[in-house]
Amino acid sequence: MIKQILYWGISFLFLCGCIKDEPKGSPAHIENITSEVDDDKLTKAQDSPGDWMSYGLNYQEDRFSHLNQINRETIGQLSLAWSTDLGTTRGIEATPLVVDGIMFLSGPWSVVYALDTRTGKILWTYDPKVPKQTSIKSCCDVVNRGVALYKGNIFVATLDGRLISIKASTGQFNWSVATIDTSKNYTITGAPRVYDGKVIIGNSGAEIGVRGYVTAYDAENGKEVWRFWTVPGDPKNGFESKAMEMAANTWKGEWWNMGGGGTAWDSFAYDPELGLVYIGTGNGSPWNREIRSPGGGDNLFLSSIVAVDVKTGEYKWHYQTTPGESWDYTAVQQMILADLPIDGKDRKVIMQAPKNGFFYVIDRTTGEFISGNPYTYVNWATHIDKKTGRPVETPFSRYEDFNKLVAPSPLGGHNWQAMAYNPTTKLVYIPSREMSYLHGNPTEYIQDPKRWNTGSKFNPNKPIKDDSKAHKAEGRLIAWDPIAGKEVWRTPGASIWDAGVLTTNDLVFQGNAHGIFNAYDAKTGKTLWHTDLKSGIIAPPVTYLVDGVQYVSVAVGWGGVVGLWYKFTETIQPGRIFTFKLGGNAKMPALIPAETKTKLNVTVSATPAQVANGAALFSNFCGVCHQLKGGGVVPNLLYSKPEIMAMLDDIVRKGVFVNKGMPSFGNRFSPQEIKDIQQYIYAEAKK
Repeated sequence: MIKQILYWGISFLFLCGCIKDEPKGSPAHIENITSEVDDDKLTKAQDSPGDWMSYGLNYQEDRFSHLNQINRETIGQLSLAWSTDLGTTRGIEATPLVVDGIMFLSGPWSVVYALDTRTGKILWTYDPKVPKQTSIKSCCDVVNRGVALYKGNIFVATLDGRLISIKASTGQFNWSVATIDTSKNYTITGAPRVYDGKVIIGNSGAEIGVRGYVTAYDAENGKEVWRFWTVPGDPKNGFESKAMEMAANTWKGEWWNMGGGGTAWDSFAYDPELGLVYIGTGNGSPWNREIRSPGGGDNLFLSSIVAVDVKTGEYKWHYQTTPGESWDYTAVQQMILADLPIDGKDRKVIMQAPKNGFFYVIDRTTGEFISGNPYTYVNWATHIDKKTGRPVETPFSRYEDFNKLVAPSPLGGHNWQAMAYNPTTKLVYIPSREMSYLHGNPTEYIQDPKRWNTGSKFNPNKPIKDDSKAHKAEGRLIAWDPIAGKEVWRTPGASIWDAGVLTTNDLVFQGNAHGIFNAYDAKTGKTLWHTDLKSGIIAPPVTYLVDGVQYVSVAVGWGGVVGLWYKFTETIQPGRIFTFKLGGNAKMPALIPAETKTKLNVTVSATPAQVANGAALFSNFCGVCHQLKGGGVVPNLLYSKPEIMAMLDDIVRKGVFVNKGMPSFGNRFSPQEIKDIQQYIYAEAKK
C-alpha cells in the first residue's frame, strides 16, 4: 500500500512538473492558459493586464491598457518584431485576443487563426467553410470583427449565421448552432461576447429587409437561453414579450412586411454588478420612416441602447438616440462603461458616439439621459433636450418634400471603428468623420427582398435643400472630454475610413487608410511615432505582455464597406499581422508590386435606352460592391479584361465565379438585362 502511495505521489509530482514545463505554444500549454479564462477572470480583467481576453479588452470595452513599457519616452525605439501573412485578400476588421502570448483572431469569410506571438507562427487555422454565395446577402464585405474566449474554447459567429465553438488548443470543432433563418437575408459580421456563461450574438441585414434580435447561448453546449427581439413583428402573431408589445405602439402601418430592421450587428457591453447586458441597435428597414412606418412614431427599439437582464433577456430600460430614425443612424457603435463625476456625484455611465453625430453620456443603471453634444458637424438636430433626452430636429431632418443634404451621412460621424477611453487623461478617442448625404423621398417605392431597400433616393421631381456647411468629406481622430462635453484636440485623418484605436497611459495608437500606423500623445494629439505598413488599415490595434516584454499588434487587411469601392494606397497587400516591440529588428515583408491595368476599349453596340437601363440595373444591384469611379478589394469593372466581360452572363447568372466570392444572381436578370449592364460598363469606360 505504501509503495502504491509513493508511486502515485511521484507520478503526480512528475505530471505536475510536465504540465508546468509544457512548451509555450503547445496544445497542452494553450489548454492550460485558456481554460483559466472564466467569468471571474473576465470580470477582473484588470488583474491580468498582460492579456487581451475579450473584444474590448474588458467588460467596460474601454480599450485602455495599463502596460507602460512602451510610453511617450520609449516610443522612438518601437520597431517591427515580426509579421505574418494570413494569405487573405479581403478586409480584416478583427480585434485579436491574446492570452500568455497565444493570439486568436478571425479574418475574411469568418476563418479563425491561432498564432504564437513569440514567433509569429500560425499554430492552427479553422475554416468554417462559409458558402461564397453568402456574399450576396452581405452589405459591407465578408468581414468578421473577432472571436470570444471562454474556458478553453473559442467562439466565432460566421457570415452565414452560425455560432461555432472550437477548442482553443487545437482548433478542433466542438459544436455549431444556426442563429438565423437562412431563408432570410441575415448575416453576421460582429464579434460574440461571453457574459455569465452565455455567448451573446446579434446579426445584420437591415438594408435587405430583416427583423433584428439578439440571442444568448449556453457556452458549454450551444443551447439557446434567451432571445431579445429589437423591433416588433406582426401583431397578429402575438408578441414575444411585453417589451415588444410596448414597442409596437410606436410603429404605424404594416412595418413587419418590410422587416423593420434594428439589427444589433456590433456593440455590446456588460455590467456584472448590475447583471445587465447593454445592446446597441441599428437602423430602420427601410431607412425612410415615411415608407416603413407611415404616420410617424418613434419606432422602438431602432437606434437605441437597450438594457436586458443577463440571465433572462428580460427588458429593463432603453434610451433611443434617434427617434423615428430615417438616415441609417445606427446606435450599434461601441458603448464604453465608466464611472464619472457628474455634477459632484459619481455616476455609473455608458458613453457612446453613434452615427447621428452626438456624444452621449447615459446612466447605465436607469437609462437616464445625462448629456449629449455634437462631436462632428450635425444639421439634422440642433441639440438634445436635457429634460426629455430627445433631439430637437431642424428643417433639414425629414425629407418628405425635398431632397435634403443631411449631416452626418449614413457612414456616420463615427462607425464601427473602435474608440477608447483613457481614465488617466479622462478623454475618449474617437475615429470620426465629417460627411453628408443627399436624402430623398421616392415618388414610388416597391420593396424588393433581393436587394438593398433604403427608401431614400434622390427624387428629380422635387427641389434640393442644400447646406453650404455640409460639403466636407474628411476624417479625423478627436479627443473628447465626456464630462465637459467638448472636443479637446483633433488630428486630421488620412481618409473618411481610418481604423479603430487603442490607448495606454500616455499614448493613442491608430492605423489609417494610407497604411500608416501612428502613435499619438494622448494629451495633445501630437504624432510621436509612425511606420508605413503599405496597405490600408481598418482594424484596431492591441497591446499585451509576453515573457515580460510589451508588444503591440495590428491586423492589416484593406476592405469593409468603403474598402469595397476605394483604396488609398498604390496596392492592396495580403492580410497580415504586424507586431512591434522596443528594439525589434525584423524586416518588413516583401510587397506585391502594383498591377498594370488597361481600361476597356470595346465598341458600344446598345441603344441609349439600353445603356440607360443597364445604368439603372447596375446602380440598384451591382454598385453596392462595384464602384466605377474607384476600385478597392472588389474589381473596378472598367478595367476588366474583354474576355472576362464577354463572360458576364455566365458570371452573373450562372455563378462561374462563386468560388472567388462573386455570387450568382440566378434568374434575377434576363440575358438582355445582363447585356444592358455590360454595354453600360463599356460606355462608362469610353468616357
